[in-house]
Amino acid sequence: MKVLVIGTLYEPDLGPSAPLFTLLSENLVKRGHEVTVITMVPNYPSGQVRSDFRGKWIWRSHENGVRVIRVAIPSGDRSNLVRRLSQYLCYQIGSIWAGMFEKYDVVLAGNPFLTVFLPFLWFVVLRRKPAAYSVQDLYPDVGVKLGIFRGKFVIALATALEGFCLKRASIVQIISDSFRPRLLEMGVPQERIVLAYDWVDTDLIRPLPRDNAFSRRYDLNERFVVLYAGNLGFSQGLEHVLTAAKQMAECENVLFVLLGEGSAQESLNSQAAERELTNVRFIPFQPRTALPQVLASADISLVPLRRGIGLNSLPSKIFSILASGRPLLASVDEASEIRELVEQAKAGLCVTPEKPEALVDAIFTLKSDLALRECLGRNGREWAEQHHSPQSAAAEFEKILLAARSQKRAV
Repeated sequence: MKVLVIGTLYEPDLGPSAPLFTLLSENLVKRGHEVTVITMVPNYPSGQVRSDFRGKWIWRSHENGVRVIRVAIPSGDRSNLVRRLSQYLCYQIGSIWAGMFEKYDVVLAGNPFLTVFLPFLWFVVLRRKPAAYSVQDLYPDVGVKLGIFRGKFVIALATALEGFCLKRASIVQIISDSFRPRLLEMGVPQERIVLAYDWVDTDLIRPLPRDNAFSRRYDLNERFVVLYAGNLGFSQGLEHVLTAAKQMAECENVLFVLLGEGSAQESLNSQAAERELTNVRFIPFQPRTALPQVLASADISLVPLRRGIGLNSLPSKIFSILASGRPLLASVDEASEIRELVEQAKAGLCVTPEKPEALVDAIFTLKSDLALRECLGRNGREWAEQHHSPQSAAAEFEKILLAARSQKRAV
């Protein structure tokens, strides 16, 4: 089977979906399929294109059996919505040009429409090819909650464009069953919706010693580290983590580490400085090769989300934390699938979002009980190995893509 993958992030980019699509593509190749990926040149999370990917319009390579086509985009500040949208538009136009005459049996496209609408229109609809549409977040709902989509016309347009892709995909793959009711409302038939959870490189990310090169570099070994590693955006509600840090200012050896970059980074730095938070440290985004040591440097790993966001989201960082063998502390909605997953795996604690006091109480509970932390970490690792390996994901997506190819394309 010849598979064409459309998505903006692929390694060596640092975005959360980059390792997912890389692992999936490589493992599909191992299962005997031909895979071509059309993606952006590396630019995440800053929006600045890496210097070694400048000077050409199209970059083509073979990487671990996968044909990778990278499309040039202009550098821009990701916190500026207009500039980010211009990058997406350049990618969409460039991807059509770069893959104009590609031969393939089925398309795998990652939502939202903001990044893939024009390629989806060309590679799926106009060329009359079957497609699996992978839904990592519900749009336009997430954009509305974050204030990206405002006004009736903009929201209606966003709903129509995302709905266009959803309704014309042969299969819609979701990472959370909580997505299903909303997709049914948007007109996606029940029989086309398939649940397949995210995956993680369980060989790369594994339990490692707390004392490692990364922890020594940033002088973390003598501290009790509460770690958030990922996008410093607005959907995480990290200002509430700063409030929790303020409430724990008297706990001398507790250190909150916020590792990453993103649109809320400048605001968070300013807030931490204004509050004189000496127990908060910002560390820049690290290469993926450092991720195992980064996660191993934590005593507790955080997954915070604003109220309501967790109902329609299942961040891929959760599976990396599980694989790292560290306890997870999630600040998420009670009815969210995130909470259900954490409780089912018995891998951490969950508290109400936007409640710094609840976060503080949970941190004290875990800090005072080493045996509990070790137990939760072991449970998480076992769960990741059993349910979220890249090999199991490739086998599942093989079924999804074969099912998509066998179905008549929606029109």
